[in-house]
Amino acid sequence: MATPYPPIEPYDQGMLDVGAGNHVYWEVCGNPRGKPALVVHGGPGSGCSTGSRRSFDPDRYRIVLFDQRGCGRSTPHAADPATDLSANTTHHLIADMERLREHLGIERWLLLGGSWGSTLVLAYAERYPQRVTEIVIPSVTTTRRAEIDWLYRGVGRFFPEEWSRFRAAVPEPERDGDLVAAYARLMADPDPEVHAAAAAEWMAWEDAVISQEPNGIPQAYSARPPAATLAFVRICTHYFSRGAWLDEGVLLRDAGHLAGIPGVLIHGRLDMGSPLGTAWELARAWPDARLVVVADSGHTGSDTMRDELLNALDAFART
Repeated sequence: MATPYPPIEPYDQGMLDVGAGNHVYWEVCGNPRGKPALVVHGGPGSGCSTGSRRSFDPDRYRIVLFDQRGCGRSTPHAADPATDLSANTTHHLIADMERLREHLGIERWLLLGGSWGSTLVLAYAERYPQRVTEIVIPSVTTTRRAEIDWLYRGVGRFFPEEWSRFRAAVPEPERDGDLVAAYARLMADPDPEVHAAAAAEWMAWEDAVISQEPNGIPQAYSARPPAATLAFVRICTHYFSRGAWLDEGVLLRDAGHLAGIPGVLIHGRLDMGSPLGTAWELARAWPDARLVVVADSGHTGSDTMRDELLNALDAFART
């Protein structure tokens, strides 16, 4: 069993002005002369975690982490209902990543991102393939509208009681329509009672979807601090109600742009929120990627998935 590397602290950090009043938090850990690697967090709206630093050999990697617009330590924070999200889109985040690369003087870097982070990694790499050395993705998603519909409607057939509650939290005329868009409208309501209640129901549903995973953590979503919860749900609904501003299926159609970039896709067979099919489709469209199916893992991972991730990053550290 592989062991995560010891905890480390950043040797450099800052706030990058990305325009429209937004400042993105970034940090760098590990070896200043090591192989550059960028960690792209999920959510959208989760913020980067210190645990991600421990996936990399600190002697061989220069590890860059950042908080995407509106979350984590980036400002302004989406928990404030007055924060304008109009300049917070997938295309803005891609531009932020490229600006951060230039700011740090990095020519090319490895990309690591799972769940929503994998969508952003793929979108960036397909736009800037010449800037990417390798890609590692645990829990593959491409944020197609079909995937969003599955996560917030289709998978409800396995959790009918919990999904009924999720559905009942929106106004009755909207319950048979686009639930994600309905939640986005509730999160935009300036009344704290309205958007806080909507955020709580959204997080309860996220908890339900992972509740049957072998390594699922009770209240993994709903136990987050209030400000982190509000930012997460507000940003998620903002992105998902708009299909992440991506043409349906574009990341799979344009996977040919990744030709020549080695990749490892690590996906849990028991992932109910993001079924294995998307990872399988991506592996077929991207011949330089290797798909690893983890039998004992869902979306939240397992020891086996962690081992596969560490092994992939260790292998790429030698290239």
